[in-house]
Amino acid sequence: MPRSPNPMPTVTITVSTTPQIQKYLSRLVTTGLFGKNAAEAAERLIARSVEQLGRDGVLPRPRARR
Repeated sequence: MPRSPNPMPTVTITVSTTPQIQKYLSRLVTTGLFGKNAAEAAERLIARSVEQLGRDGVLPRPRARR
């Protein structure tokens, strides 16, 4: 069953890293929990970290949309 499209708009960013980090990201992909490639694994790790910062009160809560 295919996933439904993401309802949120997306933007593209470029992240540069070392070959060692790329290998770790690729290893995470093999777990089946971090996407299909190293770029998706990086995005998921970033998203999880941002969510945690929000829960910890480090990031301000987003304003309500009107």
